[in-house]
Amino acid sequence: MTGPEVVVIGAGVIGLSAAIAVQSRGFPVTVLDREGPAAGASAGNAGAFAFTDILPLASPGILRKAPGWLLDPLGPLSVPPAYALKIAPWMYRFWRACAPERVAAATDAQAALMDLSRAELEPFLQQTGTRGMLRKDGNLQVYESRAEFEAARPGWAARERHGIDFRHVDPSEMAAIQPGLSSRFTHGTFTPGWYSIADPRLYTLALADHLRQRGGRIERAEVTALRPEAAGVGIVTADGTSRRAARVVLAAGAFSHRIARTLGDAIPLETERGYNTTLPPGAFDLRTQITFGGHGFVISRLSTGIRVGGAVELGGLDLPPDYRRSRAMLGKAQAFLPGLVAKGGVEWMGFRPSLPDSLLAIGRAGSQPRVIYAFGHGHLGLTQSAGTARLVADLLTDEPSPIDLSPFSPHRF
Repeated sequence: MTGPEVVVIGAGVIGLSAAIAVQSRGFPVTVLDREGPAAGASAGNAGAFAFTDILPLASPGILRKAPGWLLDPLGPLSVPPAYALKIAPWMYRFWRACAPERVAAATDAQAALMDLSRAELEPFLQQTGTRGMLRKDGNLQVYESRAEFEAARPGWAARERHGIDFRHVDPSEMAAIQPGLSSRFTHGTFTPGWYSIADPRLYTLALADHLRQRGGRIERAEVTALRPEAAGVGIVTADGTSRRAARVVLAAGAFSHRIARTLGDAIPLETERGYNTTLPPGAFDLRTQITFGGHGFVISRLSTGIRVGGAVELGGLDLPPDYRRSRAMLGKAQAFLPGLVAKGGVEWMGFRPSLPDSLLAIGRAGSQPRVIYAFGHGHLGLTQSAGTARLVADLLTDEPSPIDLSPFSPHRF
């Protein structure tokens, strides 16, 4: 390799995917992370490549549901009282992003990134030797009434306009796709193009191994600040030491905005705290990922177990976990899948980095074009990882972008 060194901050699936893409363009790469590879949301997510999930969380539909959900501290969407005042400015931006014209624009942008990410995924898996981890089992979204199903139809119409394949199914078809589902679910929609990974943690660790095998380095270091320098970028770490890189990619997930602020960029990143419980592999004969949209969680089949989790708790980075949330979802899962054996589970809470309009931030820092931001994926980090890696590598090498990046500008706020 002959290019100048690139430092990637963040060893989750986004940071490592970007590092591999940058490495393949001829740059020596070092990855810095406060805990090491796969320590955060990249380990505990649902394992889905949700390419059909083009609708932003910020939408008129969520506004209709939010008041009822917010009254339930263990419901699909909650804000802990101790965090309510701090998150108020973000919630105002979220409310503004729910305007129909903004939702339409965000959906178009998200669809473009999803198409790119899907196209990049399998070549990336082949390149990294992880193709055998990919599954194509689809997703079954289930509804408890005709009214709930009809309320979801506009979202499916939007997906149809973007060429996404799906089919609505009745109870008999639902039972054929997934035996053992409770009869309380009267309608469903199956999306065959919903992929998944065998285990997101093992996948992310495999990416780390691939990077190292090709000469990349991964070091534990908590980056606290970036400084523009004449010949590159200064990187300051929590232990007071500093180093220099020719270029930097900031992909530190939910912690990214703190570092971006040191370059003068105030980006309204918030933290969706996700909860789950991973049960042993034999806990249920799961054939496809199931989305319980009315309750805000999914159940996924991993090579390492059955994962029940989701929901949105807008609680920042510092409050202690509230594992009553994971237990509430597990209790519902037992009711929805009567044969589920809910014993021997491992609880988890992790941070999803989210921006008010549900789109990530990708682009150059305002004061330092040698720094590229790539964070704010919300629930879609794994899904958009290969596409994001391509975009980061193109930005670093000044190649034209395959999609319009203006909707994702870090400075759009």
